[in-house]
Amino acid sequence: MPPALLSKVGPLLVAGLLAGGLPSASTATATTPAAAQRILVLYSNGRLLPANVEFDTGLRRVLSPTPGPRIEIFDEFLDFPRFESPGHLEVMGTYLRDKYALRPPNVLVAAGEEALRFLLQHRDDLFAGVPLVYSAVARTAVRELEPLPADVVGIPLEFDFAGTVTQAMQWHPTARRLWIVTGGAAWDRLAESRLRVAAGAFKDRLSVEFLSALPAAELFERLGDLGSDSIVFTPGFFRDGAGRIFLPRDSVEAMATVSTAPVYGAYSTVLGTGAVGGFVSRFTEAGEEAGRATAQLLGGALPSSLELPPEVPSSLHVDWRQIRRWKIDERSIPAAAIVHFREPTLFEAYRSQALLALVVLALQAALIGLLLEERRRRRAAEISEQGRRSELAHASRLAVAGELLGSIAHEINQPLGAILANADAADLILGAGGDRRPELASILANIRRDDLRASEVIRRLRTFITKHEVERRPFEVDEVAREIEILLRSEARRRRVTLEVQPARTATTIVGDRVHLQQVLINLVMNAMDAIADAPEERRIIVIAVRAGAASIEIDVRDRGPGIAPEHLPRLFDSFFTTKEEGMGLGLSIARTLVEAQGGRIWAESNADGGAVFHLVLPTGTQE
Repeated sequence: MPPALLSKVGPLLVAGLLAGGLPSASTATATTPAAAQRILVLYSNGRLLPANVEFDTGLRRVLSPTPGPRIEIFDEFLDFPRFESPGHLEVMGTYLRDKYALRPPNVLVAAGEEALRFLLQHRDDLFAGVPLVYSAVARTAVRELEPLPADVVGIPLEFDFAGTVTQAMQWHPTARRLWIVTGGAAWDRLAESRLRVAAGAFKDRLSVEFLSALPAAELFERLGDLGSDSIVFTPGFFRDGAGRIFLPRDSVEAMATVSTAPVYGAYSTVLGTGAVGGFVSRFTEAGEEAGRATAQLLGGALPSSLELPPEVPSSLHVDWRQIRRWKIDERSIPAAAIVHFREPTLFEAYRSQALLALVVLALQAALIGLLLEERRRRRAAEISEQGRRSELAHASRLAVAGELLGSIAHEINQPLGAILANADAADLILGAGGDRRPELASILANIRRDDLRASEVIRRLRTFITKHEVERRPFEVDEVAREIEILLRSEARRRRVTLEVQPARTATTIVGDRVHLQQVLINLVMNAMDAIADAPEERRIIVIAVRAGAASIEIDVRDRGPGIAPEHLPRLFDSFFTTKEEGMGLGLSIARTLVEAQGGRIWAESNADGGAVFHLVLPTGTQE
C-alpha cells in the first residue's frame, strides 16, 4: 500500500479496532457492495462531434435504467481526423492500457469506423478477451473488415445515398447535375471513394461532378454559382483543401448558407443546418442498439447468442423550412417521412387544449340542444296548461253563473216587469183619448231605461261567462268593482247581505285581463256570502275596498263572518281543499292562478275583530 494511502487508512483502522474489533468475514461479505460493471466506449472523433453526443444519449438512455449491478460508462476519443498519425495511435494504446489496468472494462463499445479498426488492431494487447460491440459504422466498412472475431458483434448503419438522390430528383424534376462535395482529410477521402462507386448508378440520369478537397473559399464560391438544374449531396468534411479543420455539421451549414441549389446530407446531424435532409440513420438509434447489445453481454449472454437487427434502419428526414424555401410540393412528401421544424397548426400546438375546447363545445351544444328542447316542451306544457286553466276558469265562471241564475233572472225580470207595466199604462192612455203626449213620452223613456238596464245585465253576464283567450288591456279596477256590485246586487238582497264598494281616490288603471279579475272578485264575494250566511244581520256586510299605489293596485274583500281557522290558512289556496260540505276546493286555487298569471299575488288573513279579509295586489303594468 502506498505510504500516503496508509497514512490515511491507518488511523481509521486503529479506530475500528478500538471500537469493537475487526468485522467478521461473514459480516464483511454481507456489507461489501457488488462490483460495478464497466463499459469503455471509444469514439472515432472528438468529444463535441454532434454524432457522438447523439450516440451517447441513446446509449445511456438504454443502460441507465438497467437492473442489476451498477454500471460505469467510460468515454474515450481518438479525435480523428485531427490526430491520425501512427504515432498518435501508439500513444493512445499506451494511454488506454495504463489508465484501465486496474479497472478493466467488461465490454468494449466502438462508436465509429476508426474506433472499430483501432480496437480490432490493439484489443489483444489492451483488453484481451473483452467482447466488443460496434455501432455507427457503415455496412460498407464492416464488409471491408470481415471476417470479424466471434466475440465482436454489432449493428451497422446503412447510409442510403441512392435513396436520398432518388428522392431529390423527384422533388426537383428539372435537375440535371449532381454535385458531391467532400474534403481533404483521410476520412473525407474514404467517403469520396465510396461515393464515387455509389454515384455510378446515376450516370445515365444525371451529370455527376465531385468538388473534393477544395479550399473553403473556393468551394463556397462554386456553390454560389450553381444553377436551378443542380442538386448538392455531401456527407460534410473534417478538413478543406487548405487544411482548415471543420466539424462535418458546421461544413454542411456553411455550404447550405451560400448554395444556390438545394443541399442534401448523409447523416441525421445535418438537420437544422439548412440542408433539405435525406434518407439517414439516426445516431441516437445507433447508441440505443449498442446499449441493448451491451446490456445482454453484461447479463451473461455469449456474443454468438445475441439476436441483433441487421442494421440501424434509415428513414427520410426533412427540414420543413427547406421544403418551403425550395418550393417543394408538400403533397409529394411521403407519408412515412419525418418532418422537422414544421410550425405546428393551432390544433397541433394546443392539441390537448383544442380537444378539451371541442369537448366543451360539444357538451355546450348538446346542453343548448337539450335546453332548447326543454324550453320547447316547457312552452308546450305552458300553452297546454294555459288552455286547461282557461277551460277550468271558464267552467268555474259557468258554475258561478249557474249559482247566480236565480238572482240574475230576478235582476232581469225587474226591468222587464217595469217595461210591461209601462206598456200597459201607455195602452190605457191611448184608449182614453186626448192629447197626453207628455205622459207617453215619459212612459217611453222609462221603457228605454229599463230595456237598457236589462240589456246591460245580460251583456255583463254574457261577457262574464263567454269563453275567451287571455287578454292584457288597460281597464279601471274601480269599474270592475262596481260591475261586481251590480251583478251580485240581487244575490246580495236575496241573502240579506250588504255589499259595499269603496273605490280608490285616484285612478286605478291596470293592464290585465278584466274578466279574470271579475271572476276572482265574484268568487271571493260569493265565499264571503257563504261565510256570513249564519251571522246576525248586522254583521252581514261585505266590503270591496280599492287602493291605488305607485306601481300596483290593492283590492281587499272583507267580511264579518267567523274568520279563518289558523290551521287552514297555509292550505287555503291548495287545489281541492275546502271547508264547505259540498265544495270542490277549486275556487280559491283558480283565483290564485288567475292573479299570479297577471303578475300579482293573493293571500288571506283573519281580522282582529272577527271575519276574514282577502288581499289582492296587482301591478299596474303601465310603468316604463
